[in-house]
Amino acid sequence: MSKKLGRALLILAAAALIVVDQITKRWAVVFLRDGGGMSVSIIPGLLEFRYLENTAAAMGMFRGMITMIMVLSALVAVGIIVWIFLYNGHTWASYTAATLVLAGGVGNLIDRLINLGPDGERFVVDFIHVEFFPYIFNFADCCVTVGAVFLVIHFLLGAKSEKQAAEQES
Repeated sequence: MSKKLGRALLILAAAALIVVDQITKRWAVVFLRDGGGMSVSIIPGLLEFRYLENTAAAMGMFRGMITMIMVLSALVAVGIIVWIFLYNGHTWASYTAATLVLAGGVGNLIDRLINLGPDGERFVVDFIHVEFFPYIFNFADCCVTVGAVFLVIHFLLGAKSEKQAAEQES
């Protein structure tokens, strides 16, 4: 498989993850918000689905700065797409990171573009609550978080590979 085809498949994988994100958020709207339940215990004492309209960014940060968050999200998405196609030092970890971060960022950007509360504030649908963790999040947030871990792995492996290559040259 050519590099271009492989990289195009990453974009398709990100698109598939965006679809999953939007379907799960739609489920949360229909069954949690509109269904009147607002929360459902999945594993008592550990995991629940609880509907929340998040008008800020991660963990409630940057409240009131949604336009800036939206512009930044769009720029990062474009940057990741460019990075996927132009960066030549990719590893499986960097490809995975790029796919996940792109999907998560775009998934939440779509929410901010289409969801407008009664007060005029744009929001992201959050609904996953691990009960020992104080925040409620969504599938897109999971993608970004796991993608960030893979990015760290890429840089750690890349640094190790570069060190080994330098040692072999000397």
